[in-house]
Amino acid sequence: MDGHPPDAALSGPIAISLGDPAGIGPEVIAKAWELRAREQLPPFFVVGDLAAIRTVWDGPLARIHDPAEAAGVFDRALPCLQIADVGEIVPGNPTLDGARCAFQALECATGLVRAESASALVTGPVSKAQLAQAGFTHPGQTEFVAERCGVSRDNIVMMLAGPGLRVVPLTIHIPFVQVPQVLTASLIRNRAVATVRGLKRFFGIEQPRLAMAGLNPHAGEGGLLGDEEITLIEPAIAALREEGVDIVGPLSADGMFTPRARATYDAALCCYHDQALIPIKTLCFDEGVNITLGLPIVRTSPDHGTAFDLAGRDHAHPGAMIAAIRMARDAEICRRAQADLV
Repeated sequence: MDGHPPDAALSGPIAISLGDPAGIGPEVIAKAWELRAREQLPPFFVVGDLAAIRTVWDGPLARIHDPAEAAGVFDRALPCLQIADVGEIVPGNPTLDGARCAFQALECATGLVRAESASALVTGPVSKAQLAQAGFTHPGQTEFVAERCGVSRDNIVMMLAGPGLRVVPLTIHIPFVQVPQVLTASLIRNRAVATVRGLKRFFGIEQPRLAMAGLNPHAGEGGLLGDEEITLIEPAIAALREEGVDIVGPLSADGMFTPRARATYDAALCCYHDQALIPIKTLCFDEGVNITLGLPIVRTSPDHGTAFDLAGRDHAHPGAMIAAIRMARDAEICRRAQADLV
């Protein structure tokens, strides 16, 4: 963490939405609680169906009715706020009722954080296909949380962060052929400015340094391998510098993720999904965290999916969930410290 006071504390427990009860969410949350002392995790509680956790874990659970109860039981049991009864849960076999539970858990946990009954939000992994069948109309949890916070999806940024690397995909879940059309000067500018603000607000970095990847191989090779760098990215970077943003690029993506290169910037702006996700998952798979910038609250999630093929087999690694909880804590402490300075 880049600058929160070590003795700072949260104002309340962290809320974790369960995610799909048939996925690995219940298991990694329970394992995170088991490692709470070693990992020095703050108090947190789960929102969802207790039965989903009992199905994959025989540790102590404490049913709570109010987030304020979580801290009192956290040392001896995993606090759970029951909001749905899914019925029979078979790990690895998602159901419509399970998707509805994931939806309700997300809505409830978000509301609790917005009401300041919980200090920050961590979202468990969900299946977008299953959620869609349950009436979920948003592209993902990020957009849902933004709407509930009254923030336009155009003003939020998805950052993937791990030890030694933070990346921001400027375009996300679209076909690659559409990237050159969607990647505009205004998009680059808005994402860059939001990233700078997020690094200051949630990470305590006073003067963030950004690096922008090129779209084409070798960043276009001077126009030989594509001209988007010359016609689009370079002018956008020049305009950002005029605004006072510390940004370099466009850089060749095949060389900007080496250890020496990563030491020169605080976040990398990438043109498309895989350009950002391949390095972060290669370098930080078990510790990668998705943090949403641009929200009035802190929201993180582990950078992995439901992994239905692993569910119920005791093979799921809790590293990313632990990292998401820790980052939520650190970001919220930093956010409050920044607010106190205003």
